[in-house]
Amino acid sequence: MPHRTVRFEPDQSGAAHRCDAAHEPRTTMITTFVPAVANALWAGRSFHHAMRFRRAHRHPAATQYRLLRTLLRANADTEYGREYGFREIRTVARYRERVPLTTWEDYAPYVQRILTGERGVLTRGIVRSLIPSSGSTSARKLVPYTRDLQSAFDRAIGPWIVDLYRRQPALATGRAYWSISPAGEAFRDDRHRVPIGFDSDTKYLGGLIGHIIDHALAVPTCVRLIDDLDTFRYVSALFLLRARDLTLISVWHPSFLLLLLGAIDAHWDRLLDDVRHGTLSPPRPLCDKVRRIVARRLAPDARRADELRRIGTFEANAAACWPRLGLISAWGDAHAALDLDRVRTAFPGVTIQPKGLIATEGFVTLPFNGMRPLALRSHFFEFVDDRGDVHGVEALEQGHTYSIVMTTQGGLYRYRLRDKVTVEGFCDRTPSLAFQGRDDRVSDRCGEKLNESFVTKVLADLFQTHRIMPGFATLRPRCVDGRWRYVLLLDLEHAPPAHLVRDLEQGLGRNPNYSYCVRLGQLAPAEIEILPPGALGRHVEAKRMHGIRAGDVKPQALDIPAGHPASVALQISPP
Repeated sequence: MPHRTVRFEPDQSGAAHRCDAAHEPRTTMITTFVPAVANALWAGRSFHHAMRFRRAHRHPAATQYRLLRTLLRANADTEYGREYGFREIRTVARYRERVPLTTWEDYAPYVQRILTGERGVLTRGIVRSLIPSSGSTSARKLVPYTRDLQSAFDRAIGPWIVDLYRRQPALATGRAYWSISPAGEAFRDDRHRVPIGFDSDTKYLGGLIGHIIDHALAVPTCVRLIDDLDTFRYVSALFLLRARDLTLISVWHPSFLLLLLGAIDAHWDRLLDDVRHGTLSPPRPLCDKVRRIVARRLAPDARRADELRRIGTFEANAAACWPRLGLISAWGDAHAALDLDRVRTAFPGVTIQPKGLIATEGFVTLPFNGMRPLALRSHFFEFVDDRGDVHGVEALEQGHTYSIVMTTQGGLYRYRLRDKVTVEGFCDRTPSLAFQGRDDRVSDRCGEKLNESFVTKVLADLFQTHRIMPGFATLRPRCVDGRWRYVLLLDLEHAPPAHLVRDLEQGLGRNPNYSYCVRLGQLAPAEIEILPPGALGRHVEAKRMHGIRAGDVKPQALDIPAGHPASVALQISPP
């Protein structure tokens, strides 16, 4: 998006940076016309994906078989393809016989070779980048990203966006906020021949699509250059407040949005002053280069500042800041449902749409026609039931729960994603799936075998019963004087309700293994620990220090690793 050159005179205090009034940037490109045109182009380019996706619902098994054959033919001459005889595989049954189920640890040696620039290892297509993602047994996974994998994402994103605009046409008339993470993880090491990370989250939308959407963004992608999280949130908040025509917010985990809203509330007066004067006054100074790039997008807007000032306090009137906001899209299954409820409370009257199941490795489900059907045109899927039997898409039964196995264009073959889903219905013959949690997140210190899905349900019931909405909540095993117990870490605005710890223990006791361990004295009864305010932000920062992008952090109901957020304000034990 072109802009005129802007001259900057930094304030001597380093606090605010004002654009020279004689050289204010042009803002004519940021009008309702440009977002509407960009959104129309996106929808038009995605229309054929939506139509093919709808037709594929009637023939899921045939669609999946064709996709598998295409993947195997394309990668038959890779090292992995030769090792497992892709060229000789003609049926799904033969594929299952020749290729074993895999986990991330199986791919780590291949990825190290890809990092050094070796080609034809897992895919025929060139690996364009390696995308960081959290791992269950490793601190970070680096997932290969190819052009074909991008096309697979397009085949799922396209139907979603077309369905979205069909249901709410007004969404296409304004700007959108697509979550952008600081680019701390996007780098190239001298030892690496393949870059790690995206320079922007909008790259998930594809090359041409990404360029189109850049012209309809409320927050420009240049904010990714800000590595300090507090400053990143401040600058993102400033652009959001300037965008009166905001119609759509799309983030990954709803906690990302909650932290952004918290930054607006904390810096409300300073932000309004920056909106009025076209200045930039983050809590910590930006380096000169980044400040120049970001501030080119700013111009004085007294009218918008006056409008926001009339709203009053932000915390009580967040929705009033964006009168055209029509939809917020975020994860809403499993433990994310708790944070999504807080978003729903902050934006009454705005449609809250739980996202489908999207992983760094691939696209599993998408919101479409009021359901969340499998993205069967994107990857080849298999499903493992509780007995360990493997099924194709055509064999899934309503109400049953399965663990997902994927074969992707990024070079993952029969890869156990470790996500559990339940069949909640069907779009024609294609299953609609609800995420239940991870099947590899099990805490077993004394034989109690607590899994994340169970703990998520216990906490949801507990909070609903006591009508509380914690800012942060996670259950963690802790050993004191040689004896294990589970501690529920909570960030609450008010004192915890009476009997909260009693009901927590009763809920966990619905697991017979847990109850038995407590009765034997192997486990001590559960406790509740109240954390100082801001636990969610500290959790995000800690995860980010381990290489996880801020937008990808997913607070879990069951937090298995050792260590916990600092300082205890209050402990409650069962009587």
